[in-house]
This record gives sequence, structure tokens and C-alpha cells, in this order.
Amino acid sequence: MALNKPRDTIERSGVLLSIPVAANAVLFAGALAAVNATGFATPGAVSATLKGAGRVEATIDNTGGADGAKSVTVKRGVFKFKNHGADAITQADLLADCFIVDDETVAKTNGGNTRSKAGKIVEVEATGVWVEFS
Repeated sequence: MALNKPRDTIERSGVLLSIPVAANAVLFAGALAAVNATGFATPGAVSATLKGAGRVEATIDNTGGADGAKSVTVKRGVFKFKNHGADAITQADLLADCFIVDDETVAKTNGGNTRSKAGKIVEVEATGVWVEFS
């Protein structure tokens, strides 16, 4: 039903997310976090079914645990990750999407539809790529 009077809509920043962790996953602080097809946090990896989530804030070890047995805090924002040498991102790729290779590396292409989108390229340096997760 549509509003017919003012509504007190609460808000939160959306910068920090608490995401349930996938079974048997270990996410290290500073890693590129992803969400798998069933909605659980997992380290970035080559897969066509992940969604780039952001940076892991503290190491979480769910070894032996079921899906959702633990949660991880993931920060959204702009973070620097390694550039994949064989599929390198260049200045010409600024503001294009980049793709997950592993939990610390991004690439220019989806690797023949084998890699999931990480986020947007916002800066390219000799030492890495700044990726925006939003």
C-alpha cells in the first residue's frame, strides 16, 4: 500500500556488511570477498557465479562449519588489488568492470565467461588496480 502520511524510514551506511560465510571457507583479512550463488561469503576465485562484495575486515575460518555457521565483516569502498599479468588492466580500462581471479587479484576480462565481476576500475598503478565495490 502506498504511503498516505510521512514515514520514519531508518537508514544505515551500507559500508560494512555482515555476510554469513560459506561452509568450509576461510577468508583472510584484506582479501577480496565474494558472495556465492547461494548468498554466502567466500574468497574471490575463478567462478562465473560469484558477486564481488568488497574487502574482508578480519580473518574468519569456517573450516568444518556449515553455510552460515559464522559471519564475516566486509567493507564496501575502493581497494587496491593485484593486476593479473596475463590479462592486465591498463589505463584504457578506467571505469570499466574488472573480474575476479583470486582473493587478491583482478583481471581485465571475464576469461571466456569463467570469471565473475569484481567491481569498477577507478585507478591503475604500476603496483595494482584500485577497484570500487558499491
